[in-house]
This record gives sequence, structure tokens and C-alpha cells, in this order.
Amino acid sequence: MSGSSPTIQRRALSAELIRHRKEAGLTTEQVGAELDRSRGWLYGLENDKTKPNLATIRQLLDLYGVTDEDEREYVLGLARGSRVKGWWRDYEEEGIFRGPLAGLEAGAREIWTYDSVLVPGLLQTPDYAAAVFRGGQVLAEEADEADIARRVAARMERQKILRQESPPCLWAIIDEAALRKLVGGPEVMMAQLRFILEMAGWSNITMQVLPDAAGAHAAITGPFIFLHFPGNLHRSIVYLETATKSMYLEAEEDLETYTLTHSRAKASAASPEESIRYVASLMDELKQ
Repeated sequence: MSGSSPTIQRRALSAELIRHRKEAGLTTEQVGAELDRSRGWLYGLENDKTKPNLATIRQLLDLYGVTDEDEREYVLGLARGSRVKGWWRDYEEEGIFRGPLAGLEAGAREIWTYDSVLVPGLLQTPDYAAAVFRGGQVLAEEADEADIARRVAARMERQKILRQESPPCLWAIIDEAALRKLVGGPEVMMAQLRFILEMAGWSNITMQVLPDAAGAHAAITGPFIFLHFPGNLHRSIVYLETATKSMYLEAEEDLETYTLTHSRAKASAASPEESIRYVASLMDELKQ
């Protein structure tokens, strides 16, 4: 269920611990001295670097003067939930995932994406994804097929959130260039376009094509994934990726900028109905 991701629970726990410490008027040094712990120990808890221990969380709540039973149980519930091992942890430990994106997606209520040269990962077929990974192995003399297969499996696991009982809503804006690029060859691309049409028919998925005719547009500076979470569990996050790094933006001004960027990109794109017809026309072109 959306919101139950241990990644989100752990990040929410960190935010709650920081809030209660500040409300108690204590510095990290003071807390460390009071509990005979290092500053680095508390930094780990407050920055999602350390697996929480329930006894330790209770100690902190006592120190911060949190006596309300509902509030204590809420924080302890976050601690319990954060200790669950998500399916993505093995992939993170192997280096398949460079950051917590999969765990964030698993807890999202809405996911907005814009992609300029590739079909978004949540809508890729296995063969398309494999072709992307082969093309991206710039440091390898030849493709490591075992590694590629593992990365494809991880990407397919990510997609399962769209088919779960309470799935997030995906709003995918795809640049026309991404749909015309023959990633993997005509047969692979034909199957990819067919899969996009199938997914676009689901009630929790909206797909729009941003045509070349739109010219310069609000999202032209690059792809992004914008994640929104249920209730007040966690503030929204914008995910950006380069060839070597992943970035997570949470500052209010960044969220406002990307909210406007997504809104204007939607306005520049073809309607969902027109987009479906366009993808179907691309399939006709490939058949010929």
C-alpha cells in the first residue's frame, strides 16, 4: 500500500526526531552528552543513515519530553516500519540502484515524470530496458549480460507498484524524440510502443506525448521524476539523474519550480487521447 514503504517511514522518522529535539531546545552535542553517545550517532539517526533501535527511540522521546502516548506510538510505529527490509535493498547493496528511488516510488501517491530521449523506466519493456543498459555500458569493452539481466529484473520489479492493490497514479510526459528513437531496433521498439498503449489504458496511468512542434518548452532542460506522498508522511521529492550521480531535491523553491514545470509541460503536450493516437500512428509507420 502507498505510504507503507520502509524508505518513507525511515525518512519520516528522521524528520520527527529532528522536530522533537528542536522543540526540546537541545543540540546534537547536548543529546550525545546526555545519553553518552557521539554526535555522529545522532546524526545517523536524524539523517536516515542508521537503522533505528526501539529502545533508543524511547530514550530520545523521554529526553525530549514527549509524553503524549499517541505521539510516542506514532514515532515508534515509524521506527518499526522503517526496520522492514524492502525488496529493493538487495539491489541497492549490489549497486544496481544508486539511491533510494525504488523505495520512494513504493511509498508514493503520485509520480510525475518527464523524459526527453527515453521511455520512462516504469513503462519500459524488458527488451527495451536491456538495450538501454547495453548502450549505457561506456566503460565496458563488451556487455556483461549477467549484469544487464540483473538490472532489467530490478527495473521490472519497480514496475510492480503500478499493478499493486492501491497503486500510485503515474503521469508520464514523453518527448516525441524518445518514441521515435529505435532503441533495440524496430521489433523491440514496436513491442515498446504497444506496451505504452496498453499501460496508457489503465485508470492510474496518464500518458502525454510532447511533440517536436511544441518547440522550446518548460521541461526542455531535462528529465525528472516528481514524487508525492500520502498525507503528511513526507514532503514531495524531485529526482534527477546524470550519468554518474543521482540528486534528490526537497527545498520548497525547487518543488515550486518543478510543479510549475510539470504543469506547463502538460499544457504544451498533446492530450492523453491525442497521445494514444500518435503512438498508434508510430506503430503503423514501423509496420510499413
